[in-house]
Amino acid sequence: MQKDMILERLREQGCRITRQRQLILDIILEEECSCCKEIYYKVQEKDRNIGPATIYRMVNMLEKIGAISRKNMYRISSCEACCQENGCTVRLSDDTVCKLPSEVWKQVVREGLKNMGYIGDQDIESIEMTMSKCGA
Repeated sequence: MQKDMILERLREQGCRITRQRQLILDIILEEECSCCKEIYYKVQEKDRNIGPATIYRMVNMLEKIGAISRKNMYRISSCEACCQENGCTVRLSDDTVCKLPSEVWKQVVREGLKNMGYIGDQDIESIEMTMSKCGA
């Protein structure tokens, strides 16, 4: 979802588009933040008058209008974290759920990277997943 569309949806919900809200939105759209605390620290670098409650309210409003989904803001720092005996659960945008055993998960990632020309015969050391914070 583009910034202008998000701002329009916020206006439709009765939100005034303040400088603080625009700054928070810019940080969410431009930075790799996985939680409200990270957003807060990045906002503090630009405006020390914006408190954590303002961040949480803005994130809640963005989630309400469908611009972001906090359940998709996560990071997996190593393959072992995902590749335990139960494997991985992949949730798709249409709410389809794929449960992949660990060996299948490793094979999917490795084959996908090979097919796209990113790797040859290297092993996967770690996987870091980031999801778009916008609905687009």
